[in-house]
Amino acid sequence: MRKFFLITISLFFAFALWAQTTQSADVSDEAKIKKLYQLPANLPKPDEAHILQNILAGTESGLYKIIGNDTPEPVWNESRVTQIVETVVDGQQVWFFVTGKGLLRSDDLKNFTLIGSAAGLPMLTVKEYVDGQVSLVQKAKEIKDLAVHPQNHDILVASTDNAVYLSKDHGKTWKNLGFSAKTAGAKAVAVADMRIPGKKNADGSPAQELTVFLSHPIYGLSYIHPDLSKPTWTDLVKGFTALPTQGQPDELSDILPVVKMDDAGYPITEIYVSQTFLPNLFQVDWEKKQAVKIYAGSEPADTIDGLGWTGSNVIYTSPGKVSLFNAASGKNVGIPSDYSSWQIALSKVPEPVYTAYIPKNRSGFSTSLVLNELWLLKPDKVYAPYDSDELTQIKSLYLPANQGRTQSGQDAIIKTLKENNLNSIVIDMKDDYGLLRYNTQDPLVKEKGYVSQYAVDLDQFVERFKSEDIYLIARIVVFKDKHLAQYDGGKYAVWNNSTKSRWIGVKGEEEVTDEEGNVTGTETLYYDEHWVDPYCHEVWEYNVAVAQELIRRGFDEIQFDYIRFPTDGTNLWQASFRWQDKGMDKESALISFLSYARENIEAPIGIDIYGANGWYRSGARTGQDVELLSEYVDVICPMFYPSHFEQPFLAHAPAAERPYRIYFYGTYRNSVIARNKSVIRPWAQAFYLGVSYDKKYYDADYVQRQIFGVRDAANHGYMYWNNIGRYDDIRPDVGDSEPYPWDAAEADTKFRKPALTGVGN
Repeated sequence: MRKFFLITISLFFAFALWAQTTQSADVSDEAKIKKLYQLPANLPKPDEAHILQNILAGTESGLYKIIGNDTPEPVWNESRVTQIVETVVDGQQVWFFVTGKGLLRSDDLKNFTLIGSAAGLPMLTVKEYVDGQVSLVQKAKEIKDLAVHPQNHDILVASTDNAVYLSKDHGKTWKNLGFSAKTAGAKAVAVADMRIPGKKNADGSPAQELTVFLSHPIYGLSYIHPDLSKPTWTDLVKGFTALPTQGQPDELSDILPVVKMDDAGYPITEIYVSQTFLPNLFQVDWEKKQAVKIYAGSEPADTIDGLGWTGSNVIYTSPGKVSLFNAASGKNVGIPSDYSSWQIALSKVPEPVYTAYIPKNRSGFSTSLVLNELWLLKPDKVYAPYDSDELTQIKSLYLPANQGRTQSGQDAIIKTLKENNLNSIVIDMKDDYGLLRYNTQDPLVKEKGYVSQYAVDLDQFVERFKSEDIYLIARIVVFKDKHLAQYDGGKYAVWNNSTKSRWIGVKGEEEVTDEEGNVTGTETLYYDEHWVDPYCHEVWEYNVAVAQELIRRGFDEIQFDYIRFPTDGTNLWQASFRWQDKGMDKESALISFLSYARENIEAPIGIDIYGANGWYRSGARTGQDVELLSEYVDVICPMFYPSHFEQPFLAHAPAAERPYRIYFYGTYRNSVIARNKSVIRPWAQAFYLGVSYDKKYYDADYVQRQIFGVRDAANHGYMYWNNIGRYDDIRPDVGDSEPYPWDAAEADTKFRKPALTGVGN
């Protein structure tokens, strides 16, 4: 039933808008500005003896320095490095690195210091469960972005998914500036001195104030003046591009402050901003507080990210290449002249490069450069933990377990697969009620599980489908489990401390009437969902044991569903988690489970997510954060069902093309959010739901449009969902070259196909 649960974008936005806490700051009152630092007249230049002459490359395993003959030399190898920030202190370069272990500082590229909770940056408490023993480990909360003030390198700003931190002492201490909304999802931050419109200092120079910027996936650009006595976040949305039918600006990918001189010789900071899923570059008109589009690419779905400044051009990363935009002419001027030499050097590094420092002597410009989001240079490659080309070729059907247990059901689904050029099935092996749909042989699973009377004969089932060369995916519902919630007196259940019993979500109240229609009382209505505690390591162990057995007995892939906390119920506030250890939160619970699963399952792992969580970075409502999930799973399966979005969503003319648009843009967006660390394999809607759009448009064309959208976005496979296994509305797979037969503008052959690909890669 969860596949039919209606998720509307309107509710998503309504919740987010209600949660938003921004309000305008009074920037005209100079007396409120705390002069906590003195802006240096000129940023000190590094001494020649302290200028690094080598390229640095941040990768999955650590940091490399590229020495003579472009030979990569490991410098630090304790975790991935996703961002490099170069600063200058007393004429010497000092480095900051965003890593999987947290924020690092190094003065010499030999000694590295972790900047953690003692300095004011947040930590997570993660539970590790190894050989039956539990331990709690402190782990740095992931830094989403890090930036340095362009005129004062003592000032840095960093963000996690839901908070922004400011340092004025070169990273020694950090102050939490809060966040622009109660929905998470930070993408980029920046810090600069911005002019106060209409204000001047006593010497006639323009008055300026410290300003921190943040990009949010829903609210556009936000800013705060941290030196005011009561600083608050303010949204700046005017001028940024939104998708058709959407009121809010589409996600902003990066923020670049550039200091120039005005006609009077005073410094002025210009702010450049790019978009993540649309090829747009903007300059902010600070006086009018609005964005002005200065460049638009030709592709309908494209990415501009990793902004930098060469001294005269904005440099950025996009699928397949690094490009330059000349601010003076307003034109894209192509790739840097020395780009090929950077490519050659970085290609010698034995793993994917996420970020790179290009020194002045190699950059071809008057300054050194830092390049970010370099995964985009290889947009066709997915770097999942199970790095197999097979994972991107799966085209599957959901098979109800009751049909999979019979000879006739097996015959029918195999016939459907062959007729439609499909090669895989997904079948429930542990269903939405926690019932096992196979004859388990594992002692732990036997002890805590319950085998349905409608279970398949697993050995016969696997042998039959493997003889047809069909890829088998086992769906396992994890934290929604009625049977395990009832086990041993509710030992593992999400608990209701008010009633001292298992917690179940309340829908509302319904009047009870007698035979004459008289109201005699009320009855409480409950959701048909029963939850177990996501903090419980014994729940993890049980579900992973199910997965391990299924892999041993012939399945190719595990697909976890309901990797989340309960979200529905007027009594949600009563839900308590008795297995929650001190210091743990929901994010650390999911990290703990997924880490345990990754360590103990020797096979590809997939996960189902709501469509809205594949569309937006925020992970709102369910906490299904694609950036987080992609670190641990091989496949992410968003449910972009058109029936489940708000009905006007992308329904602009021609409205019949809405299914194509949703899957085209959705698959592209989800792939970019995951940075190609997971295969994005969407569920396609092969069922009718009685909503207004389906009533008018649902048919076999509706279903086929979705498949074209997936193909044209990333072409990494798909799965059909029909709750009862009725596939009368599907057609044979469209293949890689079949022309689109309808009228979606995005499907035009003049555009790049797939959208997530590029040149020069």
